[in-house]
Amino acid sequence: MSHSDIQTFNTNEVMSAVTVFNQVVYLSGQVPKNTDNDVAGQTREILATIDELLALANTDKSRLLSAQLYIKNLSDFSTVNAIWIDWMNGCVAPSRATIQADLVNPNWLIEIAVTAAQN
Repeated sequence: MSHSDIQTFNTNEVMSAVTVFNQVVYLSGQVPKNTDNDVAGQTREILATIDELLALANTDKSRLLSAQLYIKNLSDFSTVNAIWIDWMNGCVAPSRATIQADLVNPNWLIEIAVTAAQN
């Protein structure tokens, strides 16, 4: 079966980090690589990864359509929000949901998934 109208990046047998269809870019949930960091460090690392993945698909955070933030501890919400606001500085904020969740790895404090329009 051919899906030539669907592009993917960083694909393994479970998922693609990036899927593009109809000039919309879908990122899978991004998680921290360094679980020794606190929630601020994990959030900054994930946002940097999102910047890199969006660039692979010829877009950037100024074109975000939606975001889902999965936070292990709701007490971290204000910290995460402050970093998010700083990261989004100069961009229109996308539609967003923030959900408290038990993440797959107990050392992950946050996971973020976004959707963006291509440039």
